[in-house]
Amino acid sequence: MSGRPHCSELLDVDPDEELTEVVCLESELKDGQMMEVEVGHHNVLLVRSEGIYSAIGNQCTHYGAPLSKGVLSGHRVRCPWHGACFNIQTGDLEEYPGMDCLPCHTVKVENNKVYVSVNKKAARQTKRIKSMGSRVEGVIHTILLLGGGSASLVCAETLRQENFGGRIIMVTRDNLLPYDKTRLSKVMNVEDDSILLRRMEFFHKHDIEVWLRKEAMSLDTEKKKVTFDDGSVQSYDQLLISTGCRAKGLECPGKDLENVKMLETPEDARQIHVACIGCHIVIVGTSFVGMEVASYMTDKASSITVIGSSELPYQKTLGPEIGKVTMMMLAEKDVAFYMNDNVSEVRGENGKVKEVVLKSGTVIPADVLIVGIGVIPNSEFLQGTPIAMDSKSSVIVDKCMRTNVLEVFCGGDLATFPLKMAKDQRVNIGHWQMAQAHGRVAALNMLNIPTELNSVPYYWTVLLGKNIRYTGYGEGYTDIVVKGKVEEQKFLAFYIKDDEVIAAASLNYDPAVSAVAERFATGNTITKKEAESDDLRWLKLKLS
Repeated sequence: MSGRPHCSELLDVDPDEELTEVVCLESELKDGQMMEVEVGHHNVLLVRSEGIYSAIGNQCTHYGAPLSKGVLSGHRVRCPWHGACFNIQTGDLEEYPGMDCLPCHTVKVENNKVYVSVNKKAARQTKRIKSMGSRVEGVIHTILLLGGGSASLVCAETLRQENFGGRIIMVTRDNLLPYDKTRLSKVMNVEDDSILLRRMEFFHKHDIEVWLRKEAMSLDTEKKKVTFDDGSVQSYDQLLISTGCRAKGLECPGKDLENVKMLETPEDARQIHVACIGCHIVIVGTSFVGMEVASYMTDKASSITVIGSSELPYQKTLGPEIGKVTMMMLAEKDVAFYMNDNVSEVRGENGKVKEVVLKSGTVIPADVLIVGIGVIPNSEFLQGTPIAMDSKSSVIVDKCMRTNVLEVFCGGDLATFPLKMAKDQRVNIGHWQMAQAHGRVAALNMLNIPTELNSVPYYWTVLLGKNIRYTGYGEGYTDIVVKGKVEEQKFLAFYIKDDEVIAAASLNYDPAVSAVAERFATGNTITKKEAESDDLRWLKLKLS
């Protein structure tokens, strides 16, 4: 166990308040295995790796998934639900979407018995915030973070974790501190307080300034100054641009009628929730957000109609078979679909939506129209600057999240970046977990700690209480290999390109997607032959 920080050092706790129990016999846990154990009613993950035992909290700090059901690989365990990774020796977070680390406990082996000691005070908390510094008097270096999303938040936290002592300013046009945006289309009557990632006390404690309701209007990269919508100007030494994207609206008559809604903020989500109860709603767009909103509304609206421009939902991303089964799942809840169609007009009465007219000529009664047809990058303020952007107005960065302008970085939905697992193809991926990884990589490179982005994309969506998980980058796949039965809502799908697996999706097949993500993360190729094999032991999983 040499080199491993002692539990009391990690958690800054009193070692006298410990509870020690025998949790198993030494012979019960083989090398490369893990198990869930109880110590005084506290849930602990016991791991044996390279002959060394370690014990950490068993609940993922993201949404509380049992890590004992996840994937162990080397010195880290990957969450079975959303792919967050933790170091098994220190409990430290090594991959997102979690925000916090795990408590770490002491293990000793005597007389063929494995003892775990849990600090009573620490065990009451399932999460641990990594040690962070604050401002140092006399350090005038300023890092400005534009945007209040996950990339900016993780950037700020990483800077303080690495003991950056200068000024950190996070600026957001939102009226809320950074929050979990993935929840908005899944739990639409959400209260602001329940989705905040950090409280204001946290930002005060670590000297991270947060400016709300403020938007960047222009940037002068030569003078290193940003001008905001209230006329104020802020200088910076280093800059992170993570202003994200906004929802794309309809371009047709009636688009501005009352009750034409787009989902961008918690307030939008609450308004949509209230407006749709007992009403006829129409949703334009069969992306993940549109389908999640339809799913959420099945027991609330009097009728739900979904308009899609493709033949099936998720057709490009998840493929026709999965698109078909998700459509069937919602159709069983009386959701009507009009596919291969588009909205040509929104008709109103007394200024409110009354009906939606499709290009096919179909007229659909509607009290509320929810638009989810894509996003527009918030990069207008960069026009006229030397910062390089692509044809879609996304900012081009390298593996270190650097733009072509010195000391200017970009991350999150706005960035187009080289994806390691896709042979460094430049991609734009609007995933929560990737934005967090961007923030960390940007922060480390700001501090001259050379770090390249190597995260594997991981995404999940919820339909009628069931989770579809997805990992990798499947654009351009030419073949799909499916294990299980899609129609029975239990499957694992492999997306193939050039005889290699480039992505995987699953439903009721955990933790298969996490196992695939870990295989991608370690740089190991998955061949089409492996995917097609009836023997999936190469995943190192016991799949029921």
